[in-house]
Amino acid sequence: MRKKLILSAGLVLAIAATAAVLVHERLAPSAGAPQASAPATSPSRAQPAPSPFAALPSREAMGRPAGEPFGANVRPPPPSRAAVAPAPVAPSAPPMPYRIAGLMVQDGAAQVVLAKGDRVITVREGDTLDDGYKVEAIKPDGVTLIYVPMNHRETLPLVSSLGIDAPPARAVAQSSPQPPAGAGVAQAADARPAQLRFEGPEKVIAGSNFNVALKVTSEQPVRASPLQLNYDAALLEPVGVRAGDFFATGSFSYRINPKGSIHVGALGAGEVAADAEFLVVTFRPIRAGTTELKLSSVLLQGSTGRAIVHAQPAAFKTAIQ
Repeated sequence: MRKKLILSAGLVLAIAATAAVLVHERLAPSAGAPQASAPATSPSRAQPAPSPFAALPSREAMGRPAGEPFGANVRPPPPSRAAVAPAPVAPSAPPMPYRIAGLMVQDGAAQVVLAKGDRVITVREGDTLDDGYKVEAIKPDGVTLIYVPMNHRETLPLVSSLGIDAPPARAVAQSSPQPPAGAGVAQAADARPAQLRFEGPEKVIAGSNFNVALKVTSEQPVRASPLQLNYDAALLEPVGVRAGDFFATGSFSYRINPKGSIHVGALGAGEVAADAEFLVVTFRPIRAGTTELKLSSVLLQGSTGRAIVHAQPAAFKTAIQ
């Protein structure tokens, strides 16, 4: 066994030696071939082999990147524009607080009844009102009010809720027949002021409705009348307002303010009144106490629109039990 191993090892060595000789003979140059003389240079300065890319044409180097090649795609902000300041808002006059409630002609001058909230006032041209207003003109088509702080004019149509067109002073003077000299003075002296009075119960029971009537007596025909009644809202509650017999065939309108006032407008045929029923108000007493009803403003107008002189009626008083 040992001999076989020794023989096998010798055979392997012989084969290896033979292979080495064959390789050496193949790589070694032949004896007759001339040897190329190598330049006498030191091993440290030996030139490197030429690059295979040396024959390619040269190209310019790339410039520096303008930005991050893989950065976020952020657009530059648009050029800033100068902020445009909003146009200033021109100041305006406040809402008109007045409305027309009636009209009259007195002493040859047109007068108008204006209402503002619960107030009723009689004005003529040139009068100064509250809140900076002034009556600039009274004409057939309307009343022009000027808001003095801003010189702002506004015209209110002169057709009131009573259905009366505005008769200017000149128109009334031309349309009315002229009486003989001295007749007007005698008529004014002979005519007595109109009388107004309330009629109602002296005592009422809380919770039970009762009526209060306003009656008028006038020797001159009464055609229309705007008026205002004031009541104690803590003790009385108005539940209804109706025209009396005197204005039953005409037009009648009213507005109740729960704070304690009633605005009435009445228009009739223009007749003489003899203790005639002007209007009737129905109240409900709320609680016990003594209360009253007052006529705070009234204008009696004749058939030509002229005011009829009247006496101020006494307030109606009643005791609530």
